[in-house]
Amino acid sequence: MLGGALASLGMVTSSFCRTLSQLYLTAGFITGLGMCFSFQSSITVLGFYFSRHRALANALASVGVSLGITLWPLLSRYLLEDLGWRGTFLVFGGVFLHCCVCGAVLRPVATSTAPETTEGPPPPSKTPATGCLAACGRAIQRHLAFDILRHNAGYRVYTLGVMWMILGFPLPHVFLVPYAMWHGVDEHRAALLISIIGFSNIFLRPMAGLVAGRRDFAGHRKYLFSLAALLNGLTNLVCAASADFRVLVGYCLVYSVSMSGIGALLFQVLMDIVPMDRFSSALGLFTILESISILISPPLAGLLLDTTDNNFSYVFYMSSFFLISAALFMGGSFCALQKKERPDKQAKAEGAITEAASEQGLMAEDSCDSKKQLYTEVMYVTSV
Repeated sequence: MLGGALASLGMVTSSFCRTLSQLYLTAGFITGLGMCFSFQSSITVLGFYFSRHRALANALASVGVSLGITLWPLLSRYLLEDLGWRGTFLVFGGVFLHCCVCGAVLRPVATSTAPETTEGPPPPSKTPATGCLAACGRAIQRHLAFDILRHNAGYRVYTLGVMWMILGFPLPHVFLVPYAMWHGVDEHRAALLISIIGFSNIFLRPMAGLVAGRRDFAGHRKYLFSLAALLNGLTNLVCAASADFRVLVGYCLVYSVSMSGIGALLFQVLMDIVPMDRFSSALGLFTILESISILISPPLAGLLLDTTDNNFSYVFYMSSFFLISAALFMGGSFCALQKKERPDKQAKAEGAITEAASEQGLMAEDSCDSKKQLYTEVMYVTSV
């Protein structure tokens, strides 16, 4: 609810801005901060709502993103022509207020509370400055999941792979319309390409969630995500080959298939890798690092356009490179980690069997030989 209020406030105040720096502060920082609040809380609470059909729930929730991709370009074009950019920002501010309504109807998550103790306050620390700094460091480490990043190899691989993938994933959304217009496609028909992607994802994302939610794929969702990223990168090569409108429509349909897999599995794989009691912290660090890649990707592609005399094909080649390399990195790393975990599990199982066999041998020796008895030393530890 707070995120919706902040996002609306940023868009409404930006409609009165006079300079670009004011737009950075209002439409950029305030609106972006509000959207982060709404996004983080909704994804986290969705993970606590579902345990059995979590993949399907994530896919259905992401259908809203597809609806936005479908309607936003058409609505933006209509509002800009009739109301101008200031009136459009006012309307968008009213749209963001609906996040407050959505937040109000979310069911609260049941949390386990520790029982209250009747003991007195702890004694004051002899080194308050060092203790305060250590407490702050522990709080930052816990709430930003740096401990998970350091100790959980799967989370580390997935975070680095998604960071690298995001350098290429948003580029078709940014440059597809200018690419089509540069090759003579009408402005309205070019804007329709993004709507085709969004409309296709409305139906494809629930199907991807149904497939990923099957028990047969429960332990292989990370490989499905890597496969979706690989197909997404290969699809961008088709777009770079031709700029005909019919070819671009076909590209959008094929691109939507892999995009629906990425959208349905992006947070589901994170829920599979990280325990749910630490998911909110892991998601925070994950989105921070992902946002850094989103911040770098469009300017990097713009620099490539400037150096190649507005040759948009190189942008799609760049997108394919990041997506394909990230998919190969994640798939290979997950496979190596899985092979590394198998000997450890076998060693633990063999150790347990050996320990059980030794205990049975001692008991048999005690029953056969009356002189040899097995005595168990019992130690009592009292804590005051």
